[in-house]
Amino acid sequence: MTNSIEELETSDVILLTGSNTQEMHPVISTFIKRGVVSGKTKLIVVDPRRIDLVDFAAVWLRQKPGSDVAWLNGMMNVIISEGLYDKKYVEQRTEDFDALAKAVASYTPQRVEEISGIPAADLIDAARLYAAAPAAAIAYAMGITQHINGTDAVKSVANLAMLCGNIGIESGGVNPLRGQNNVQGACDMGCLPNVLTAYQNVTVPEVREKFAKYWGVDRIPEKPGLTIVEIINAATTGQVKGLYVVGENPMISDPDLHHVKEGLQRLDFLVVQDIFLTETAALADVVLPASSFAEKEGTFSNTERRVQRVRKAVEPPGQARPDWEIICDISSRLGYAMKYPNAEAVFDEMTGITPSYAGMSYERLDKGGLQWPCPTKDHPGTRYLHKDKFVRGKGKFHAIEWIPPAELPDAEYPFLLTTGRVLFQYHTGTMTRRSEGLNGCAPECFVEVNREDAARLGLANGEMVKVTSRRGSLFAKAQIGEVMDLGMVFLPFHYSEAPANNLTIAALDPQAKIPEYKICAVKLEKGAGAGA
Repeated sequence: MTNSIEELETSDVILLTGSNTQEMHPVISTFIKRGVVSGKTKLIVVDPRRIDLVDFAAVWLRQKPGSDVAWLNGMMNVIISEGLYDKKYVEQRTEDFDALAKAVASYTPQRVEEISGIPAADLIDAARLYAAAPAAAIAYAMGITQHINGTDAVKSVANLAMLCGNIGIESGGVNPLRGQNNVQGACDMGCLPNVLTAYQNVTVPEVREKFAKYWGVDRIPEKPGLTIVEIINAATTGQVKGLYVVGENPMISDPDLHHVKEGLQRLDFLVVQDIFLTETAALADVVLPASSFAEKEGTFSNTERRVQRVRKAVEPPGQARPDWEIICDISSRLGYAMKYPNAEAVFDEMTGITPSYAGMSYERLDKGGLQWPCPTKDHPGTRYLHKDKFVRGKGKFHAIEWIPPAELPDAEYPFLLTTGRVLFQYHTGTMTRRSEGLNGCAPECFVEVNREDAARLGLANGEMVKVTSRRGSLFAKAQIGEVMDLGMVFLPFHYSEAPANNLTIAALDPQAKIPEYKICAVKLEKGAGAGA
């Protein structure tokens, strides 16, 4: 996030897209709702589902999944053609505006309506509302990114924010809402295939030399690694022989689960380090029992870049140990001695090689969280980014063209499936599905179907439905209403007995290599034999 969570409450306009915030980030949604209820904030919701926050919205744009680049370009088309953009900001703080203006010129509201299904008049209203705001924030989540053009969609979001001068100001910005509690921290610490800590690229010789010297090794590999889907693909062909999975459950969370299982079973050696015996751990040659958040010391870095202390409340059960201790022992046995007296020593090493964390310490964090960048010991942390200038100097506009999804409905598979989460279950259910109370609230998988589609298919509410794609099938209970538009269905992906990712396609964004979880073609049938 360029800005802070609390700033959402004081934004003049919030454009929310690709995020069912009330269920996925309920705390953040309270800031949004408070801003709206106070009369300060106008909310624009762009979502194919009628999520709860639509009730708080001044404008709701119901787009077809996969059309995000088109409607974003359409908003910019209106803003530029009507002269509503921040001309001073564009001139002084950005570059390549002419290329952007040329690219979006063809995305008239009428053309965008054909692509996205958003009525032209509604798109114009949303564009004018966003452009007129003194401070407008954009918040998004994986509904924007989990597409084959997800990177392009994020660039388009940045284009829109810069066009109206909304980056580098309080209560504005571009604010991705992270899907898990320490995703931001993991990325900050280099848990990505192409960077070391603080996003220092492994392909840069000076970066590798700095880390090699700091760690006392001869060299750091210069070749970027693989993303998770690429790893599975390489496992199926025998190029990857061994895999070490820490705190992840790809047998539920990854697309095309038949393909995932095939890849994992072809490995020579699979190690899983987790707090429970997950569906992935059940396939492992070795399972290493880890400790949960309440059983270890450390830090979490949340979605607003805030680094916070985590303190041990109870001892780990049985043979469970903190992740860092397990990793250190394995490293030492492999020939590189990693010895630290405690988690604080690990954090001190991190700050020594991570410029954005350099001013942090446990002593400072004990007094409250700090938002990076925090480069020095007397720095207060940073509420919002890019205040006076961008890291690269001027903000760069990108000329982006919309491309259609990898798989669209046809005569055989006439429905468009999108997937997501529900409030009472979390990710692959590793923890929440062991909670009697949460399972009582959300016990089983369901498929949301539009009322007219259900009537045409003869489906009754609560009836079992067989959902089939080109990759697999599952059974789920029909949940009939107006949440979904005609021709669209929704499945939560938490349930191992009805894994939505049996159906999804492993088509990748060519840049970020993220799978297209949010769109594939399916068919629905009455669930005869659904008890199987």
